Amino acid sequence: MLKHQCPECSYIYDAKIGDQFEGYPPGRLFSDLPDDFTCPDCAVRFKIDFIEVSSA
Repeated sequence: MLKHQCPECSYIYDAKIGDQFEGYPPGRLFSDLPDDFTCPDCAVRFKIDFIEVSSA
């Protein structure tokens, strides 16, 4: 699974882990997050701004 990184603050959404605090369970793909998803750390960047990064 790919990870997605916020270009503003470097928050990483990892689908294997999800984000329990935000209500996204492990296994939820980034593509399945709502279109109005914003970075939970900085609230500056939107889903469309996130960059795919290697899962390695």
